[in-house]
Amino acid sequence: MTKLSNEDKSFLAANSNKKVVFTNGCFDILHSGHVLYLNDAKAQGDILVVGLNSDASVRRLKGEDRPINSELDRKYVLENLKAIDRVFIFEEDTPYELIKEVMPDVLVKGGDWAVESIVGHDIVLAKGGEVKSLIFKEGYSTSGLIKNVQGKS
Repeated sequence: MTKLSNEDKSFLAANSNKKVVFTNGCFDILHSGHVLYLNDAKAQGDILVVGLNSDASVRRLKGEDRPINSELDRKYVLENLKAIDRVFIFEEDTPYELIKEVMPDVLVKGGDWAVESIVGHDIVLAKGGEVKSLIFKEGYSTSGLIKNVQGKS
């Protein structure tokens, strides 16, 4: 089970007076659809934290040929986007346990997710927070990019 480091806990404590937004994903090959979405997520509050699927988690979800980029490389790229304040890697298939630890004020996913299908919506709603389905830029997906590169589009 994913546990926050003391440094991560200190970060959350230092920002406890701010509106914390949480999202998650694999973010294997970053594209403009991701950036648009992450900028929109950041606009929902003061602090944007991202739960990032570990390499093992991505393999279980997407198949043995994924991820293309390692979890540390994916984390580095995300941490260097202006919109993102913190990235937490989680080992499970869903960020449910991580959401219980972070206890965000706002939980967001891309517009292709129904609010009631967003993992952790029950936790956030129970604490009086908000759950939102944000912009989804059609035609942009990591799987689609991989197929294009492989000539399988």
